[in-house]
Amino acid sequence: MMPGEEREFDDLLLMLKEIRGFDFTGYKRTTLMRRITRRLAALKLRDFGEYRDYLELEPDEFGKLFDSLLINVTGFFRDPAAWQTLRETVVPALLATKSAGKPIRAWSAGCATGEEAYSLAMVLAEEMGLDEFRERVKIYATDLDEKALQVARAAVYSDRQVADVPEELMTRYFEPVDSGFAFRRDLRRQVIFGRNDLTRDAPISRVDLLLARNTLMYFNTETQLSIVRRFHFALANPGYLFLGKAEMLLNHSDRFDPVDLRMRLFRKIGSATGATRTAWNSAALLPEPLARISALQVSALASGPIAQIVLDRSGNLALLNTRAEILFHLNPRDLGRPFQDLEVSYRPVELRSVIERVELEARTVELQDVPWHRPGMTDPSIFDISVVPLQEPSGELVGVAVNFHDVTRYRRLRDELERANKDLENAYEELQSLNEELETTNEELQSTNEELETTNEELQSTNEELETMNEELQSSNDELQQINDTLNRRTLELDRANQFVAAVVRSLGDAVAVVDRDLRVLMWSPGAEELWGLRADEAAALHLAALDIGLPLDTLLPRIKDMLDTGAPFDAAPETFVVDAVNRRGRPAKLAVTLSPLHGDDGSRPGVILVMNIQ
Repeated sequence: MMPGEEREFDDLLLMLKEIRGFDFTGYKRTTLMRRITRRLAALKLRDFGEYRDYLELEPDEFGKLFDSLLINVTGFFRDPAAWQTLRETVVPALLATKSAGKPIRAWSAGCATGEEAYSLAMVLAEEMGLDEFRERVKIYATDLDEKALQVARAAVYSDRQVADVPEELMTRYFEPVDSGFAFRRDLRRQVIFGRNDLTRDAPISRVDLLLARNTLMYFNTETQLSIVRRFHFALANPGYLFLGKAEMLLNHSDRFDPVDLRMRLFRKIGSATGATRTAWNSAALLPEPLARISALQVSALASGPIAQIVLDRSGNLALLNTRAEILFHLNPRDLGRPFQDLEVSYRPVELRSVIERVELEARTVELQDVPWHRPGMTDPSIFDISVVPLQEPSGELVGVAVNFHDVTRYRRLRDELERANKDLENAYEELQSLNEELETTNEELQSTNEELETTNEELQSTNEELETMNEELQSSNDELQQINDTLNRRTLELDRANQFVAAVVRSLGDAVAVVDRDLRVLMWSPGAEELWGLRADEAAALHLAALDIGLPLDTLLPRIKDMLDTGAPFDAAPETFVVDAVNRRGRPAKLAVTLSPLHGDDGSRPGVILVMNIQ
């Protein structure tokens, strides 16, 4: 694609995002281009720029475009073997971790018209029983396409759509209605449908089972990574992920373990919770006079292991501990002084602007690896500084605490560790030199393994593309089937109309001919065949003057042209006159000719009817 076309395509995607809120920048570019190019071909437009202008003039085209981009190909129990594995392996393991009465949450992401969400509902209901299912299960089903969600909420499907549902499940979970089969209303309440953009919106949280089947394959690698991270966050621990057959988690082994790789079933790897942060009790740090602070509070503050100072809401120094007095050469006489007048406000780092930011945003700000070249010391000290807003229970700001964590020792240990690692690397290199032949073999094996991984990723990408194209073809096949059914109905209607017209003409018994505005024969009745000895297939599409019959055209043609051009009213009487003609046996005969104009729906005259009778 030329640079100009790339820009036009990017402008089109930006327009869809700004005007309709659909952000397709994370989707696979080749798939988007292929689907949009189909719309250009259907509308006979040349490039993306023209299509962008067309969208501005024809807002209804947005709906057709989104129907093309959001491929809603799904089905009940698609890939039956994978669903069987889910039912036999994952669902029992999931239920075993849940105590009696504890709710079970599931999420069907990219649910399209809802078949897979209802498939999951049937699987869980079969394993748990209907009463347990109604009391404990919530299935959240989301998609970007609001039209597809409307179909899913209605839960009514045609015979063809429910063809893959086993007979015993059809009997138990579906009810016949006028337009097909409806999923049971009492169970439908457990399935909640809503719109969700996987690339932008917050995920459903604390879910035990997440279905995203043939959804990731439409996104590029970067967006897939972001969505998988969201899925990992959404899942409870333990939680299970069920993907489509065209999708893999090749680069996410730190987040998911395979339960059954071939069936694309994965288990979330839980993450340990981080250490909780401690903070001072704001009630003990209010800028009160020192006389009102208890001896216990004063002792606790003074003996703190890190340097701590507290400012009141006016920006004056209110409290400090012994460590801060020694480190910054402060003393009790500095209490009450404006913080900006003290050296600590700008050394080792500018803190005044940071404190203003904390007061404005009411959140903690942390500064890491701040060096301080203290007088008389050859090496700088390293500090992590945290500036914390102090608030009343009501949320009112009463002051700011500044904590100085001396991490010099840890940084030195880190440097020593790095040096030890370098020494270890040198020793390792010496060891490697003694095993050159083994290393060479290992590198060759590694290279072969990388090639296999690359090939596997390429095959995976190709498989996703093929699966995408297969679903597009299936969607197109459904559209063509609908068009074919419509054409068949129209053909039958046309055949009946033609048979009716032919029956009417045969019943008249007269010689009837119909010509268009160019005087070419459109119809030649059996009576005309008998009168002139010329078959209908011989006369069809020929100019009236080109017919070898005994009709006096020098008299007839001017009258026909006049009727086509004059535009007599719709209810005007036909024009009848008698001419001298020669019949099929070459004998002269008097011929009565009646001319009647054809009347089009728009008031035009597409031709003339000639009724001819021998006198």
